[in-house]
Amino acid sequence: MGATSETRCFKLTTCDAKTTTQNIHAYGVMVIVALITVLLMIYNCSDQVLAIRERRLAKSREAAAKSAHETAKARQRWKSAKGAAAKRAGGLQAQLSQTFSRKKYSAPAELPMIPNEAKTDEDNDDEYVTARSSVRHPSASSTPPNGNRNENSYAPSQIFRYAYSQLERERAMQQQNKDLTFSGVVAMAANHEVKKRPLIEVAFKDLTLTLKTKKKHILRCVTGKIKPGRITSVMGPSGAGKTTFLSALAGKTAGCKISGMILINGKSQSIHSYKRIIGFVPQDDIVHGNLTVEENLWFSAHCRLSADLPKAEKVLIVERAIESLGLQAVRSSVVGTVEKRGISGGQRKRVNVGLEMVMEPSLLLLDEPTSGLDSASSQLLLRALRREALEGVNICMVVHQPSYTLFKMFDDLVLLAKGGLTVYHGSVAKVEGYFNGLGIKVPDRVNPPDHYIDILEGIVTPSASTVANYMNLPLKWMMNNGYPIPPDMQENNTPGIVMPPQMNRNVSVLQLGDGDEDQSFAEELWQDVKGNVELQRDKIRDHLWMPRDLSNRRTPGVWSQYRYYLGRVFKQRLREAKMQAVDLLILFLAGACLGSLGKANDKNLGASGYSHTIIAVSLLCKIAALRSFSLDRLQYWRESASGMSSLAYFLAKDTVDHFNTVIKPVVYLSMFYFFTNPRSTFADNYIVLLCLVYCVTGMAYALAIFFEAGPAQLWSVLLPVVLTLIATQQRPSNILKFISNFCYPRWALEAFVIANAERYDGVWLLTRCGALMNSGYNVHDWLLCIYILLFFGVVCRIVAFFGLVTLGRRR
Repeated sequence: MGATSETRCFKLTTCDAKTTTQNIHAYGVMVIVALITVLLMIYNCSDQVLAIRERRLAKSREAAAKSAHETAKARQRWKSAKGAAAKRAGGLQAQLSQTFSRKKYSAPAELPMIPNEAKTDEDNDDEYVTARSSVRHPSASSTPPNGNRNENSYAPSQIFRYAYSQLERERAMQQQNKDLTFSGVVAMAANHEVKKRPLIEVAFKDLTLTLKTKKKHILRCVTGKIKPGRITSVMGPSGAGKTTFLSALAGKTAGCKISGMILINGKSQSIHSYKRIIGFVPQDDIVHGNLTVEENLWFSAHCRLSADLPKAEKVLIVERAIESLGLQAVRSSVVGTVEKRGISGGQRKRVNVGLEMVMEPSLLLLDEPTSGLDSASSQLLLRALRREALEGVNICMVVHQPSYTLFKMFDDLVLLAKGGLTVYHGSVAKVEGYFNGLGIKVPDRVNPPDHYIDILEGIVTPSASTVANYMNLPLKWMMNNGYPIPPDMQENNTPGIVMPPQMNRNVSVLQLGDGDEDQSFAEELWQDVKGNVELQRDKIRDHLWMPRDLSNRRTPGVWSQYRYYLGRVFKQRLREAKMQAVDLLILFLAGACLGSLGKANDKNLGASGYSHTIIAVSLLCKIAALRSFSLDRLQYWRESASGMSSLAYFLAKDTVDHFNTVIKPVVYLSMFYFFTNPRSTFADNYIVLLCLVYCVTGMAYALAIFFEAGPAQLWSVLLPVVLTLIATQQRPSNILKFISNFCYPRWALEAFVIANAERYDGVWLLTRCGALMNSGYNVHDWLLCIYILLFFGVVCRIVAFFGLVTLGRRR
């Protein structure tokens, strides 16, 4: 009998005559060693994969930049030599004419030096540079790689060489015209080579925003327009509604009642119809901290630029943004997060702006882009925006008390008072003249915007007799421009004299009546609840409403964006490999602890050990899966508001998480299975655990999307315990039995038990039948349990995606 038992044992296993199972600890040791080796490799070598690729691209990029710089220097030497030769030839001709001529001819205005009159100096320069480049780089071309040839057939060095040659041309043009303006690009505005973008002019009349919950104006009676090709600054004291004004122009007015008109190019159209060519830079630096500067910019360019734009042009756009924003030195550096130090705060702010610059917008709205920057960085940013304006971009930005040099770089100014009233809207060059006409003069050695904001804050009292109080400045502006004055503001005026409102200066004159003071507690509570319900309704309606696209830009589709998202998420996971390794290590230890404590019991078919497995695996996998959607929630809101595909984002996250779905059951079973040594096969246990992890991962997605981080973690801990207790009740009532059908632990436990029971034969069939009858399981329902777990996982993912597109702060 012992010999027969020995022949039935697997290789490297032993069989004890007193037990019904084999000792397969040797296989467990082999799996443990293999997994530890893989985890150590992932933990130590995760960053090397991306670092090597970045170094290879950096070498190609540096070689192209060096080649372009040398070519530009050669072009400059060629122009200097040609100019000197032309000067000598002109002097020689004049000398010969004076010596041998008997008639007095009028000197020609210009001596033709080109035999072919159709050619220009620039053409000759290009011929020289092309010939020189063809000698040094036979594969180089003076024309950009375009759609006539598959862009994938071009080497990165060729594309980089084209991009850097274009940048050198632009730099040379700025150098030639540096004496004309601060940025040296005024001459470029009249240059036919400067590409013009679709123009967007935004006009607004009597624009008023009112909070629905508090019935309070936060912006009132703002009239004017922002024009293409100009940089408009929005200034004012705290509480003046600067960010609200910018959000109103961008269509982000959830929770507010908007009145007045906003016209796009003279037509009453929704601003969301042009969202593909509108850039909005938020006040907070919302960038991906686990990506490099270049990777952040490239992802935005891939998803938001035109789909038919050649790759060489995309490289040029990204390289131009990196250079103009002064990010060359940190382009390969990780941006960083609060926990992990990365680039500096000023550089992070410029990356935040660069995300919108690389998509080539026609309207660019920026909320305090210079906050936290020093004077040099602010001027660098303004020069970059000035170049954007030369291409016809309409730029409007909120600025807090800029320096005088920075103030003079703007074209137009919108100055707001507290409560969102307009004090001035017009050219920056005329603002001092307007206030001088009111009798408000800027003292010597005082920055004009600082002085005006101090007056609007009430810190400085106007010296003019025509303005008795700073609150009268908005009324002066309305009266001087013939704008209608609201009735409630007219009540505060006496004929011929502007009287200040009779209220505390810290309280806005824009509150609608005093009805709130007469409301009871119940009425006020009802108004707040009603306002919150209307706010959520407006958000859902705005997210589901898809206006007709009028931007004439065909961005990449869902499948293309899915590939871009997939590459980005994969890079993020590689940089988070240490965190992934820690998750696997904890799961590894959990399998060892539960496997050593809970042995397989033939009386209940191992149900107790599997119950602990379901709780442990559900809890650990849910906690880890919460990070997929909770850590970059702000980034998603920004990207979805710009028109990026939510479906591509969700599918990419889920696809990459499938790696954890596949590998985590192996890690857990490598300890648990070989310690408990159940009758069921490793494959059966793996399939059940695989479906369980797939199910709980989908539930974690829903929790991360519907709840904040703290409540989501609490629910992730509570649900597995409660649902498992419900599913394992010995004598459940009819209600609990009905509820248990919707509990995933019930089906996972049944699948584990059935897989174990199928291995019983002979006299053990009686034990199997008794255990199954007590639990209410059917030995033929194993596939049904697997399908139900998968169904739960799919339903949870559908619910999570619905919440992603409806409950997010998209606008």
